[in-house]
Amino acid sequence: MNGIKNYLSLVKFSHTIFALPFAFIGFVLGAQYLNNHQIVFEHIELKLFLVLVCMVTARSTAMAFNRYLDRNFDKLNPRTAIREIPAGIIKAEKALLFIIMNAVLFVTATFFINSICFYLSPIALFVIMFYSYTKRFTFLCHLVLGVGLSLAPIGAFLAVTGVFNIVPLLFSFAVVFWVSGFDVIYALQDIEFDKSQSLYSIPSYWGLHKALNIARVLHLISAGFVIAAYFLGGFHYVYLGGLFVFVGMLIFQHSIVKPNDLSKVNIAFMTANGIASIVFSIFVISDILLSTFL
Repeated sequence: MNGIKNYLSLVKFSHTIFALPFAFIGFVLGAQYLNNHQIVFEHIELKLFLVLVCMVTARSTAMAFNRYLDRNFDKLNPRTAIREIPAGIIKAEKALLFIIMNAVLFVTATFFINSICFYLSPIALFVIMFYSYTKRFTFLCHLVLGVGLSLAPIGAFLAVTGVFNIVPLLFSFAVVFWVSGFDVIYALQDIEFDKSQSLYSIPSYWGLHKALNIARVLHLISAGFVIAAYFLGGFHYVYLGGLFVFVGMLIFQHSIVKPNDLSKVNIAFMTANGIASIVFSIFVISDILLSTFL
């Protein structure tokens, strides 16, 4: 049992709340798309299960790979030295085996979804794993992380329909800038360490004050895509409740993280963004279901 807990901690399983709700949005949008085109949605339970498997295994692959690749840096950073690999709780070679197993499970699951998901699965794995290298050469690493998580809504939509559509893509773009923004805030904790190790991040490259301003701009762009989705997706008033909460949580996290006080970074990172993702998805999915069945 402790072994399972250690691996769940390794991949920060609780952070699944960021992207998974957007995957559910993409899934329900896909079901609505089929309904509007009078296409019968067969094996919905199996398809949902496979999407969940893809979400969990893809994220586990990416997170464990990040921990594996950064293990030597983590050992030197007091904030991260307690992580499973540098602390010796999980051996590096076992973490690597865990990464390979999850990557294989991910590709296998896409095979049973549809051909386009299967063919795109290596590209998806490359994107989510490439992020771990980017902090070694560009401060744009936060955007790469955002792109990785943004695959959730469009990926789930593709799993259901096998085609691309503008509305789930708008949600994907919203995720890119939302995740990028809160990752910049999270990286504020390691400014000095990143500088000492020649690691790139927006805070270490631009400084604390400019980094916070950049995060604000990124979140403003994210809010813009969420608003655009409302108009282009034909949503109704229920959606606006989710929009209000999502934007409100963006504003809230910027109000509690100050250049001279980073003590509430974790509240901004985990609590505010967790609420934003879960509550927003509940409102959006409710809007879709109400418009479909009423």
